[in-house]
Amino acid sequence: MASKFEEATNLLAETPDAATTSRSDQLTPQGHVAVAVGSGGSYGAEDEVEEESDKAALLQEKQQQQQPGFWTFSYYQSFFDVDTSQVLDRIKGSLLPRPGHNFVRHHLRNRPDLYGPFWICATLAFVLAVTGNLTLVLAQRRDPSIHYSPQFHKVTVAGISIYCYAWLVPLALWGFLRWRKGVQERMGPYTFLETVCIYGYSLFVFIPMVVLWLIPVPWLQWLFGALALGLSAAGLVFTLWPVVREDTRLVATVLLSVVVLLHALLAMGCKLYFFQSLPPENVAPPPQITSLPSNIALSPTLPQSLAPS
Repeated sequence: MASKFEEATNLLAETPDAATTSRSDQLTPQGHVAVAVGSGGSYGAEDEVEEESDKAALLQEKQQQQQPGFWTFSYYQSFFDVDTSQVLDRIKGSLLPRPGHNFVRHHLRNRPDLYGPFWICATLAFVLAVTGNLTLVLAQRRDPSIHYSPQFHKVTVAGISIYCYAWLVPLALWGFLRWRKGVQERMGPYTFLETVCIYGYSLFVFIPMVVLWLIPVPWLQWLFGALALGLSAAGLVFTLWPVVREDTRLVATVLLSVVVLLHALLAMGCKLYFFQSLPPENVAPPPQITSLPSNIALSPTLPQSLAPS
């Protein structure tokens, strides 16, 4: 027995890095593995870190490969990936503006879309052109002396006006806010697509307003226009206020005033152009009665049928 211990001692002296196991290792429950970590135990943690970094690099590379360029159709397809419930919720949010209720934070949620603004602008332009022609038709039914001819050019005018307003004004506003961001570091403007989405959904209230303008009562038309303008402009002001309030009071006041003024000019332009009073050439002139000069005497002769026999 002593010789065996001496042999083990000599073996350990020759190989000091060797590990010994006791019989207690055999008592390890089945299904568990006992691992002895020596001086090289840090290699397992390093391998896990390298594996995670490789996975993150592969995932980032895959995302870069999947993201299409802005000149492709797939790039813009993501902006139309929205369901009906989301569009209806955003329309409802634009119709019911409330102080402290941010349209971008509560309804867009960092997912702006172009589906809603595109079809809202198309519907508004079509309704404007149709109701503008219906106004002349109804006027002709009330007054037969009015001559009506279809005015198809109103479709083009309405489309160009609405789409230019819904894209150029947000572009100018976004550019101004980006410029002010360099002046005021605390400001965080919305993205360009979020700004387009804000303006696009704010125009929805004008669609029922235009339909109600078919009522041939001038003061009622102006009342409907003022209500629609108030709702739409209030939604813009409540949404833009969290961004511009960090700027100076003068800049914030002037910017919001310009936003409301441009919105009012759009509404008034639609009212005065598409629902204007009839031009003079559309009204038939009254029959003119020509009078003979006083120095010409009427002939006293009677027709032959009435002459006495």
